Amino acid sequence: MPEAAPATVEVNGVSVVYPAKEHTVTALADVSLTIQEGEFVSLIGPSGCGKTTLLRVIADLEQVSSGSVRVNGLSAREARLARAYGYVFQAPALFPWRTVLANVCLPLEIHGLDKAKAKSVALAHLERVGLTGFEGKYPWQLSGGMQQRVSIARALGFEPKLLMMDEPFGALDEITRDRLNEQLLRLWEREKRTVVFVTHSIPEAVFLSSRIVVMSPRPGRIVEVIESGLPSDRTLDIRDTPEFTAIAHRVRVALQEGHGAH
Repeated sequence: MPEAAPATVEVNGVSVVYPAKEHTVTALADVSLTIQEGEFVSLIGPSGCGKTTLLRVIADLEQVSSGSVRVNGLSAREARLARAYGYVFQAPALFPWRTVLANVCLPLEIHGLDKAKAKSVALAHLERVGLTGFEGKYPWQLSGGMQQRVSIARALGFEPKLLMMDEPFGALDEITRDRLNEQLLRLWEREKRTVVFVTHSIPEAVFLSSRIVVMSPRPGRIVEVIESGLPSDRTLDIRDTPEFTAIAHRVRVALQEGHGAH
């Protein structure tokens, strides 16, 4: 019998503790989570619950105090060095003096692609996020939503199997956020990448996710993992259905129970 492929992300008993003079701060406490290939998993919880810390641990941007993390069968450090994931931050973090195309090309060129190949790859990913025709613009000439799409195109440049996103739409207006949610869902549906997504928004988590991981206030623990069950080809209209409302209610109850446990 063939051996099963490893999960994309395996977090086992992870704690993150920050030493301090007066008292230590426990950001994560004994967190375990397995994410299979092709899932869209959202992490949701109150501010300061460790959502971003967990994402950064998976990305090897934060060190664990105990426990272990594996990404695509590698240690978190090995996965980072192998460029096995793309990471989209809360703010687009684009260089204002570089064009859209030059911003997307930069990490590719840094990692050794010649300029012609980097340009070809960058143009393909800008097309994927709907920005064909904006290659020569500068970030300050774009809306916030368009800047964040440039950031997504940049993260996709290495064709990562895993895409990690830290509240990428949190600062956007609701109409723009809705549009980008739908575009991201279509991208995920089309390319079957594994996505780990941090959000404060219950409707966003329910609309985007195949599973929703609800976290408690600090020290961050997983309160509940909720399966979505919604069809992958859903549109924004699904938010008016009883099925959507029922899942959102489960998430809200789990968040309240997480608060009550503290």
